[in-house]
Amino acid sequence: MHAPQAGHSTAARTPHTRSRTRNIGILAHVDAGKTSLTERLLYDTGAIRTLGSVDAGSTQTDTGTIERQRGITVRSAVASFTVGDTPVNLIDTPGHSDFIAEVERALGVLDGAVLVLSAVEGVQPQTRVLMRTLRELGLPTLLFVNKIDRFGARYAGLLAEVRRKLAPHIVPLSLVHSLGTREARALPLRLDTDPHDRDRVAEALAEHDDTLLERVVEGPPLTAAELRTALAAHTADGTAHPVYFGSALTGEGVGALIEGMARLLPGAPVHAPTEGRTDPGRAQPRGTVFAVERGPSGTKTAYVRLFAGELTLRQRVTLYRDAPEGTREESAGQITALEVVGDPGRHPARLRAGDIGRVGGLPQVRVGDRLGESTDEGEGGGHRTERRPHFAAPTLQSVVRPADPGPAAAARLHTALTDMAEQDPLLHARTEADGATSVLLYGEVQKEVIAATLAQEYGIEVVFTPSRTVCRERPTGTGEAYDGIGATGRNSPASSGHWATVGLRVEPGPRGSGTVFRYETELGALPYAFHRAVEESVHAALRTGPHGWAVTDCVVTLVRSGFAGPVSTAADFRGLTRLVLASALERAGTRVYEPYHSFELEVPADTLPQVTRALTALGALLTDTVPGRDTCALNGTIPARNVPRAERTLPDVTRGEATWWSRPAGDRPLA
Repeated sequence: MHAPQAGHSTAARTPHTRSRTRNIGILAHVDAGKTSLTERLLYDTGAIRTLGSVDAGSTQTDTGTIERQRGITVRSAVASFTVGDTPVNLIDTPGHSDFIAEVERALGVLDGAVLVLSAVEGVQPQTRVLMRTLRELGLPTLLFVNKIDRFGARYAGLLAEVRRKLAPHIVPLSLVHSLGTREARALPLRLDTDPHDRDRVAEALAEHDDTLLERVVEGPPLTAAELRTALAAHTADGTAHPVYFGSALTGEGVGALIEGMARLLPGAPVHAPTEGRTDPGRAQPRGTVFAVERGPSGTKTAYVRLFAGELTLRQRVTLYRDAPEGTREESAGQITALEVVGDPGRHPARLRAGDIGRVGGLPQVRVGDRLGESTDEGEGGGHRTERRPHFAAPTLQSVVRPADPGPAAAARLHTALTDMAEQDPLLHARTEADGATSVLLYGEVQKEVIAATLAQEYGIEVVFTPSRTVCRERPTGTGEAYDGIGATGRNSPASSGHWATVGLRVEPGPRGSGTVFRYETELGALPYAFHRAVEESVHAALRTGPHGWAVTDCVVTLVRSGFAGPVSTAADFRGLTRLVLASALERAGTRVYEPYHSFELEVPADTLPQVTRALTALGALLTDTVPGRDTCALNGTIPARNVPRAERTLPDVTRGEATWWSRPAGDRPLA
């Protein structure tokens, strides 16, 4: 798929210009028609010659075998088209909540989004979560109401539902004829020729714009050009959300959406050259790796969204990542392959700010790696250039074993899972005490996908243990312990037999801080290898606390250290550190916290008493109940361990009419 070169406008007197390229995400609740819409957009803009089908497994963005077989999106995929001289990179994201981390990674590289709803099902739980996240990130968003040709499709009622549940300030830009039939037609508002249509848009925008309100009330009437300018401005700042109706299946309404994507969603802010600098490409490159592909030979290709600077062939770059223990890791490499997504023929190959590129030559690259030091503010302030969403941690853990046991099979399995974790860092594959490999999960569908991937791509059949809820421990107080050389007599090793001295203090850290290691001793008091051994051992030991769970949100400080010349080894410090830390944790005390889910639930109004009793019995706390004429909406929190039971129980007490959705939402002390 080809696109013209993504150039940049030239604003001579401003610190920022905007890229012509639009990086736009397509998001939706599962089965709202997101991937079908992506396919239609590519087809209608001439990027592909044949319209693919989700059911037939022939779409452009669901390229994996499992995606084609299941008809769901598992990994984010990028495809490109052009509208006039505007290149558009589409990022198709998963719709199933088990793959929410994949969605959040994609959100961090977008300039705008299209949120897809079904005209029949309307606002669904995942839709609300996605919209909430889009608002938090400040991403301009268009709404596309799909499936207007399905029986039961709604217009006025759906718009009211969107205003009530999703976004109060919407601007409908379509009317629908023959709604809910095969003859359904989406009719774009005629701003150039119809004063009534102009009034519709003006009144919608005037709800949050005093200047427009004055024009609406006192005149003169707004022109079509003024309305388009105001609509683009309010879309860009998130105070208005244009709504389009249509059908990805028939193509109705898609043309108007395409025009809106090019006209209303802004390009990314790009740093213009500073005074005296003529080459903005010399700026330090800064970007994010949001996807990694591994070829048949094992070589990696990284998808990089660049926010500043430029990348070229043979350029050396440094990647940064946050390690699970709260530290930062670095890796470096030289770019040996570079292709600009949407413009693969660009010569010489050069990735500019605002572009997405396929980059080779970085053997250690992983999803989530950052290129250069990242910030949320552009130079000069006021312009967000990189968005880094918060990833909700998985709440389930399962041990994976090869169906055909044996040391060789176990080693192959661990290697395969480690490869998969490079594409999904939150999978967090690790070796357990018995040699098996455990993984972290969001849900059972994700487990099924992992099993299928291992079988089809690695040739390994596996079995999973039943998923268990992952709890965490946090220190409840401060504890200190010490052991060292001379503890049992002069010129003798520590009481444990190690030729080392280690004193550690453990104390609570701020929520969300992870594990932090500090020094109160002089850094030169120990050889570097011994310092490294202590720090690595602290992080490793904290993976299993006094109650068997990982310890988090704590600060560990090295308060004493010493060694006995050539007699001491790094192994002495590793062994002693674990023992001293265990004593310090015991004195500090830890408390176990279990994960909770927030949930949204819609049930028939007459079943509310039974539903409330069932949820209360499962430890749920209802935070909001909104009664309706026929249905009742409930919001609340529930222990993650009881989510499967809730999903099994609700159909029985609601005649199978409950609509349930939940996602991880922090943790609470275990009773």
